[in-house]
Amino acid sequence: MWGLIILGIYLFALIYITIYCLLQVNLLLFYKKGKRNGKQTPIKKLSLDDDLPFVTIQLPIYNEMYVVERLIDNIVQQNYPKDKFEIHVLDDSTDETVEITKLKVEEYQAKGFNIEQITRVNRVGYKAGALKEATPKAKGDLIAIFDADFLPRPDFLLTTVSYFDNPKIGVVQTRWEHINKEYSILTRLQAMHLDVHFTVEQSGRKLGNCLLQFNGTAGVWRKQCIDDAGGWEADTLTEDLDLSYRAQIKGWEIIYLERFGSPAELPAEMNGLKSQQFRWMKGGAETARKMLPVIWKSDALTLRQKVHGTVHLMASGVFIFILIAAITSVPAMFVVNNLGLNINASAIFLVSLIAIIFVFYEANVRATLEQSSRFRLAMKFIVYFPLFLALSMGLSLHNTIAVVQGYLGKKSAFIRTPKFNINQIGDSFKSKSYFTGKLKFQTVMEGLLAIYFLLAFIKGISLNTGFVVFHGLLTLGFGFIFFYSIRHLRFKG
Repeated sequence: MWGLIILGIYLFALIYITIYCLLQVNLLLFYKKGKRNGKQTPIKKLSLDDDLPFVTIQLPIYNEMYVVERLIDNIVQQNYPKDKFEIHVLDDSTDETVEITKLKVEEYQAKGFNIEQITRVNRVGYKAGALKEATPKAKGDLIAIFDADFLPRPDFLLTTVSYFDNPKIGVVQTRWEHINKEYSILTRLQAMHLDVHFTVEQSGRKLGNCLLQFNGTAGVWRKQCIDDAGGWEADTLTEDLDLSYRAQIKGWEIIYLERFGSPAELPAEMNGLKSQQFRWMKGGAETARKMLPVIWKSDALTLRQKVHGTVHLMASGVFIFILIAAITSVPAMFVVNNLGLNINASAIFLVSLIAIIFVFYEANVRATLEQSSRFRLAMKFIVYFPLFLALSMGLSLHNTIAVVQGYLGKKSAFIRTPKFNINQIGDSFKSKSYFTGKLKFQTVMEGLLAIYFLLAFIKGISLNTGFVVFHGLLTLGFGFIFFYSIRHLRFKG
């Protein structure tokens, strides 16, 4: 009896994952149809001879001693008249970043730039709180926002502000690029995932007339839109996603520029990646908890927008079902074998696998901005995609904890992802600060799960079951997460 219940739970989780993957394919179809019909947003740019609007550039930072100078040096290189933009460095730092920023700001003030360091006595509301307090101080009708790890192109402002001639446009978001993609296997796999979001997901939602999002950085807001939508709120860890939905429900439109990239630094070590994932996963669940009732009560949204908006906001919840499927797959393997059941659950797994392969192949091979041959990209995809699947499975415990906390309304601090100015393969973060050096119980559990799935993998070979591939990927994924979590703990400043 219990065996059949466990088998049922396992199959239900697999079906949920498959439905999620098929909805991703639906976005892929929107994406490909839109591209085929030439509906992608074209890239246009104003010239210095045009009547340019005044822009406020906000740089929210917190303890960014390794990259704040790089950030400010980059921002002042905007090909935009000095008298047409101001820079507000929203500095909540508690370490030497404050003094480093002060000196850099004074350097550019002496060169005639309108730049100011704005500090707070506390971090109430974290990033959302800093943005909320700074918005009334912005002189510009347009506000560009960049996190500390971004290096926008010199023509960023001339390009993005050109779209605000339409009074319905509230936000212009650009695609993230990756300055350190080739640094390690970890950064390559992150890039693979982000490239799906910034092609198939973002463009697919736009081309399918669904709700999309501002990604927290590398975009420009109309100040009136921020105010009309209720302003920045700190009751979720993804204040950007929250405000995006409130703005669109109010009738504002988001422009997404897939073909215009803004380079940024990917987390180069495992625990930094985990903190980023925790914030995104928990924040997504918190935003779903907050906004789903509003979405379904809205008369301004179509049924398609409500359905895809729901899937979007609940996307992080798929990790719960990945973890459930993973853990129950082991006893399910014995149930199927002992009872001689003719249930090929791997067929369900295969459907979801094929679906997600199509999505990732489009984003990482066909739609990539890389200057490389299609054949070479395809070969890299064949190598890295199985590793990406394993990494995603390995993160399922960590992300499930984040999602469950978000759905339950448990509050936690905004833990920022440390950046170390990692630009190329020779750079190192080993001697730098911002490492806790503390082993978490969750990491121990990830190591135990790696052993659990390794034993299942070995047993599956002897039983000749269809679970072998699944358990092999789970072993690799949890082992990968555990190994690098431990390895990167040693680098404590």
